[in-house]
Amino acid sequence: MSLSIMRYGIVALPLLYSLTASAREPSTLPWADDPYSRMKAMAMLQSLNADLLSHPSATLTLERWCGAHHLAHDAKVVARRVRGANKPLPEGARELLGIGADEVVRYRQVQLVCGNLVLSEADNWYVPSRLSDEMNRELDGTDVPFGKVVQSLHFRRQTLSAELLWSPLPPGWDVEGASLPPSTQEPLRIPTHVLQHRAILVAQDSRPFSLVVESYTSNVLAMPSTVLRPTP
Repeated sequence: MSLSIMRYGIVALPLLYSLTASAREPSTLPWADDPYSRMKAMAMLQSLNADLLSHPSATLTLERWCGAHHLAHDAKVVARRVRGANKPLPEGARELLGIGADEVVRYRQVQLVCGNLVLSEADNWYVPSRLSDEMNRELDGTDVPFGKVVQSLHFRRQTLSAELLWSPLPPGWDVEGASLPPSTQEPLRIPTHVLQHRAILVAQDSRPFSLVVESYTSNVLAMPSTVLRPTP
């Protein structure tokens, strides 16, 4: 079940140091499973979530995140379309899009990649009859991001939900007297997807034309191993 967004304190990142850090992309090491690391991971996820919600472009937000956290030598995020992908329209989507049972809906999946890291996977269901022929041709035949293709619609984004799919800390961790999980000798186990946003895109004429589900991966926490825990 999705976890609600919680308040957090500012703490520092506890990653191990490696003398053999390496080659084409900054090397990374697993997060330690201790209270310090869990607090830092929570703070970072909350910070990323807030940035994504306060800016219209997920691509540019991830690009800034990639650069600020040194996820790649070249902090540039590119869209990579997953050709042949297909997912059924989610339950209730036709009502959200304001379309009937017979209206054609198309699907498109795009990954946002920084260096060699996939930072997010975007599932997009859209109504081709509400787009121009040129837009539909570009969506069918190119890897251009959806938002760029339809930007002339002067659309607005209506967020439906923004949820943590994983919390480094247990429910009630910030209640007075609560204890954090004890340290272990194992790496912190982080699932493939850690954060998810759902939104409807609405054109200037107030007609919705797209449902998008953006799932952010654990790679948003793939910090370089050269980042050290400050000395007490």
